[in-house]
Amino acid sequence: MITFINILILLVIPFIMIGIIKKTKAFWAGRKGASIFQPVYDFIRLMNKETICGETTSFIFKLAPLISFAAILFASLFVPLADGKSIIEMPFAFIIFAYTMALGKFFSLISALDTGSSFEGMGASREACFSTIVEPAFFIVLGSLTVLTHINSFGSLKYIMLNSGIYGYLIIALIAVTLFIMLLVEGCRVPVDDPATHLELTMIHEVMILDNSGVDLGLITWGSAIKMFLIESLIAAMIIPANISIIYSVPAFLAVIFILSVIIGTVESSMARFRMTHVFEFIFIMSVTALIVLTLVTYSIYGN
Repeated sequence: MITFINILILLVIPFIMIGIIKKTKAFWAGRKGASIFQPVYDFIRLMNKETICGETTSFIFKLAPLISFAAILFASLFVPLADGKSIIEMPFAFIIFAYTMALGKFFSLISALDTGSSFEGMGASREACFSTIVEPAFFIVLGSLTVLTHINSFGSLKYIMLNSGIYGYLIIALIAVTLFIMLLVEGCRVPVDDPATHLELTMIHEVMILDNSGVDLGLITWGSAIKMFLIESLIAAMIIPANISIIYSVPAFLAVIFILSVIIGTVESSMARFRMTHVFEFIFIMSVTALIVLTLVTYSIYGN
């Protein structure tokens, strides 16, 4: 039963999450805004439209959206969801998660390059560059927690306080900052990217999918929402106490997801997108916080 609930949450809540982000932005702009279910209606509309492919594209362009979406779904099987457990439990699942997500991104990048457009190639280059900065910080954090908790999976997120003593709250705060920045980068949100922009000099993810339409575009937008949802789930897994009853874990999990969505909408409403030269400085904050986590974990183990 809980597996069914997790799958239902995984497939449906990302749409609601995007709707809440847009509703929050509308609130801060003084507008009523669309319904939080509008992303669902947009997805249904896209799935009923014809997919059009350019004459210069190959089979890679046609397969990439499906492969990328399948990779994100497969990666989601290893992430703790509503009950604090993943659908598939196995050692070092975070490595499989990271590289499965990377596989999906790889096909997204070569799909953009396959169009033959220098414009989309520019976006693919920027996306690849950002990913090379995000990935090391992610592995530093999860590797540090594996050593700290002696749990070699995402389950280590729940047992930070039991193994880190007085540094527990600081470690949790720093990991939350690291994952939140990762969420903004991977989700292509402000201040790293702006999903609503159409300016050539600032577009990153949006420019990569300009030639996609219909079902392909629907799968891309759904996959992007699920990717953001998965990173929010990691933050929720760290915040929600371990061994909590399933009766309380599901509402607590959804509450954390919705609160993080409101925070994202507030961040996007309160600041502008960074200049491209400053985006790298912002992303490198992940590396800084990850290294501080590594230092605190090392001191908590060997410092005494």
